[in-house]
Amino acid sequence: MPEKIMGKSAINFAHSEALEERRLGSAHIANWRDNGFALVHDLLPDTLLQRLKEDALGFYPAPGTEAATHFNNFGSGQKFVFPAESAACNAVTLHPLLLQAVADLLGVSTFELRLTQSDLWPKYGNGDSDDALDNTDQRIHCDYPNHSLVHPPAWENPEAVEIIIYLNDYDECEGATAVVPRTGPDDPAYPWPIIQTPGVAGLDYVNDRDKAEAYMAEHNPDAANFRQQHLYARELVARYQFGSVLFYRHDTWHRGRPVKAQALRLVHNLTFTKVGCDWLNVLHPGWSWSMYRRDKLMEKLVAEATVEQRSVLGFPPPGHNYWTPQTLLAVEARYHAFGIDMSPYRAALS
Repeated sequence: MPEKIMGKSAINFAHSEALEERRLGSAHIANWRDNGFALVHDLLPDTLLQRLKEDALGFYPAPGTEAATHFNNFGSGQKFVFPAESAACNAVTLHPLLLQAVADLLGVSTFELRLTQSDLWPKYGNGDSDDALDNTDQRIHCDYPNHSLVHPPAWENPEAVEIIIYLNDYDECEGATAVVPRTGPDDPAYPWPIIQTPGVAGLDYVNDRDKAEAYMAEHNPDAANFRQQHLYARELVARYQFGSVLFYRHDTWHRGRPVKAQALRLVHNLTFTKVGCDWLNVLHPGWSWSMYRRDKLMEKLVAEATVEQRSVLGFPPPGHNYWTPQTLLAVEARYHAFGIDMSPYRAALS
């Protein structure tokens, strides 16, 4: 089946560091809210993303080497999990342009966001695998099962934004994400509830496309037919470029496609949720667990972050009922050695 391409006519933002000049346009916001995704080019600074790519290439093995076979699935082995040793990775994670984009998609302020995932994943063009969990050619799925204890709410009330930032060009290595756009409340591809996939409602988790669809055909033939007719037949390919950002949702059907042979595709994966959704879990060890690292990296990040960036990590914002004269002095004492400025919290308290 010839692939259908999206993103050719995506709006490009001016190369300005001004937040207002790089905010998402109404078309991107509407596409994310209505269709389940938005592919955006030129949102984040190229220089920062180049530094992140250099850090990644300094860690991940070259394609075609034996060492590369150990990184054929998800994750960085904690190397690029926030807070990462890569300053560029941390800067991307909490970049004001990214936070504002997520806030605009969810229709909330940046103070109402919480970070639940940040990691940099490789994907190698290593060919087919016999592993049912292999990531080379994924089955179509939604991401909510490994982020949430429950089921996504009604479409009109999204709780989270998932993000893929591409650090290559499509022509260089392919491996694009395919998505199934939602066409409205009666779209047959988006029935309620979303359980027509391996790993949900008692079905085994199978990631490889061929093996997953064979499993579905055996264990749930109706769902298998649904997937062929309404999902694979309608997928659009996100033809990305270096720095492109794909925003999607926990309830968007999507999948990862194969990378070219002997190629390495690098992506930064992030998730932000609305505050108060305790059923949406952090995918990594909690940020506070990092406070015992000998490099004091997390303490430095908290001290140097903006008020908005701290709130995304769960730090109480100015005016929150956590703050009293006593707690303000105690927190200031904890981070004083790292130069934290508590004046915004003190001003709100007074």
